[in-house]
Amino acid sequence: MLGTLVTALSRLRPAPPRLRRTAPLFLVAAIVAVLILPAPQSRAATPEAGLECEVSASNSFSLTAAGGYISTPDGNSIFMWSFGNSGGVFQLPGPTLCVESGAKVTVALHNALPEPTSIIFPGQPQVLAGGQPAQPENDATGNLTSLTTTAAPNGGSTTYTFTAGAPGTYLYQSGTDVQKQQQMGLFGALVVRPKGHPDQENERADSLFDPAREYLYMLSEVDPDAHLAVERGRGYDWTKYKARYFMINGRSMPDTIAPNRAAWLPNQPYGSLIHIRPYDAATNPRSALIRYLNAGVTSYPFHPHGSDEQLIARDGHPAQGPAGQDLSYSNFLIDVAPGQTVDTLMTWRDSEHWDPVTNPIPVQLPQLQDQVVGPGTETWFSENPYLGYTGGQLPPGVVQNNQCGEYYHVAHSHALEQSTNYGASFGGMMTLIRIDPPVGCPAP
Repeated sequence: MLGTLVTALSRLRPAPPRLRRTAPLFLVAAIVAVLILPAPQSRAATPEAGLECEVSASNSFSLTAAGGYISTPDGNSIFMWSFGNSGGVFQLPGPTLCVESGAKVTVALHNALPEPTSIIFPGQPQVLAGGQPAQPENDATGNLTSLTTTAAPNGGSTTYTFTAGAPGTYLYQSGTDVQKQQQMGLFGALVVRPKGHPDQENERADSLFDPAREYLYMLSEVDPDAHLAVERGRGYDWTKYKARYFMINGRSMPDTIAPNRAAWLPNQPYGSLIHIRPYDAATNPRSALIRYLNAGVTSYPFHPHGSDEQLIARDGHPAQGPAGQDLSYSNFLIDVAPGQTVDTLMTWRDSEHWDPVTNPIPVQLPQLQDQVVGPGTETWFSENPYLGYTGGQLPPGVVQNNQCGEYYHVAHSHALEQSTNYGASFGGMMTLIRIDPPVGCPAP
């Protein structure tokens, strides 16, 4: 289904740079530690687009905090820290852990970093570490060093347990030296599903969604100078912090629209392309679900073009009144504050039902010489304004990536600096919404 898009992306994006050969010794030790530790959990079937869950029959997960590299669309290579599956490869962000409400969850943390680290689980009650209540830690002078129990550096470990709370979307993240470690990439998503209702966001019946159209947007940013300082073992003046890259699921546009597990992004497994069809009461009645999480330090005002979204929950709390009345609302801008999660339902409706014969658009498509066709030598517009229609003429040398007359709408941060790659526009925290014709799009 996404084959044409994948081929197009391989042309749009420069080849990832060769990773640095002079990685610090602790990075080598980290990689070895990741490879030798067992992984009790398993991964649900990987969709080309959409949420990829890490699941476990016993709700037990093993994560290793380690260092590694990611690539950016402009050819840069950035040193990161992240939580990865023990026994697996480095990845950013950490794996999405999926459990049911009320399940007893165990997360073993192994630390391959050169300093203590930890995991906090905001929204989850009574978290234990090593069988005891997880507690803040202080240094010898009484200064707070961690919000919770840590795993010692260079091979230390600790195990957290908790009973999964209310259904919803939650961050898990480092609780140690938070300004530094969260910026370095120590975060991931925890999805708590209603028991017995995997097709609902929460216990409310009106949170029903299409399980094949579930998406997650982990929003974050990177200051490459801070990461270079950590890579080289130097201090960093955080008053000079300046984010240059803005990401969805650890990728920047155009990498965001590549499929999950794209071969050229081995350490950035999750895409963020939304792939839907128009609402139809008989054949496509359910909405898509989008889970937003902010792992950054500023608000991200996310804006989908072409359709609004229904905000149904924040931070694991349904949008409802004291008596259970529905307080969800529709909006064209989803503002996600630092540390916050927001869940929305998205339904794309073909309101006008334009048809070249029965309901033609009353405006003629401009002549080809009056159009700007792109970007560059690529286009996703079929050169036909009707959904499901193809065959429009293209300028010489322009590659057509549209498969079956599908529509593409942009979705991006409306703080436009956040839609850049080191200042270059049409990048950063941006992705696409693909709307196929009602009958779907045949495989290429």
